[in-house]
Amino acid sequence: MGIRLDFTLDGAIPGHYAFDVAALAGYGYAVQTEECAVDATYFRVERGVLRSSTEPAFPAVTPDRLALVGASGMAAFRPVFDALTSMGFYNLNPKSMREPQNPQDGRLLKPGGENIASVLGQLQREAPERMAEIRNHLKTVAPMVHGVERKQIGPFETLEFRQEMAGTKHLFPAQNMSDGTLRALGVLTALFQGSRNETPLLIGIEEPETALHPATSAALREALAKASEQRQIIVTSHSPDLLDSPDITADQLLTVVSQDGKTRMAPLDQASRSAMRDQLFSAGELLRLNQLDPDITLLDTQRHSPLFEGALP
Repeated sequence: MGIRLDFTLDGAIPGHYAFDVAALAGYGYAVQTEECAVDATYFRVERGVLRSSTEPAFPAVTPDRLALVGASGMAAFRPVFDALTSMGFYNLNPKSMREPQNPQDGRLLKPGGENIASVLGQLQREAPERMAEIRNHLKTVAPMVHGVERKQIGPFETLEFRQEMAGTKHLFPAQNMSDGTLRALGVLTALFQGSRNETPLLIGIEEPETALHPATSAALREALAKASEQRQIIVTSHSPDLLDSPDITADQLLTVVSQDGKTRMAPLDQASRSAMRDQLFSAGELLRLNQLDPDITLLDTQRHSPLFEGALP
């Protein structure tokens, strides 16, 4: 497995980080090559040996772990480590969100949403405007829900919802809420989490529309668009309803295909772009027709794109 990330840090500083991992006998693994470059500063490690670096002193490296972790103690590479660890990727689990939990770190929502009560509690204290944003969007997605807050139960914490029934408002614990409502709250919390001093740089969400009624797609799109004004948002989806809007442009989309056992992503091809630009079809309509296709030329280019730079300066 190999991955390469090209990025731009604060101050318009370019860089990249890449590594590949190989399987070993007995279900082990080893980092074959790892490379990080920030402007003119870089290091390269091969099979647990530092091959080159601009830094006169470098932490010890081993083949069973990434060198960037140790290098994060160095001023040159700390911004890369901080950027990567401030990203959040989510496949939310309503069962974990429903159960009372021990108080946890509430700075960043965990991948399954299991510390959501702690995150919302921290937002209530430190960023009430973001908590208000979550409540407003939740009411749009689930109109009967008029509020949610963290609730302490002995040594545990959970969520309590204010919901309208028969013209009056009642309080319900998380155990009584549907999977769809809990997932919607989890998506919104992922999108708007973070205090004034701690804001995730990138949020990735796996199929945010799961367990939600298709009629809520417009409200979900609005929340995603609002959150994207403050941070980068990446969403995977199979839902034509979520993509069924003229406001979604071709430049916002990547299509995913499986070829020869490998998953590849690329921007849309020219035919799909033309159909959307001329407002003949929305992205959702093209997906229903199975005509939301990737640019074949870019897919072919990817086959020959190296992970690493070759000879670094």
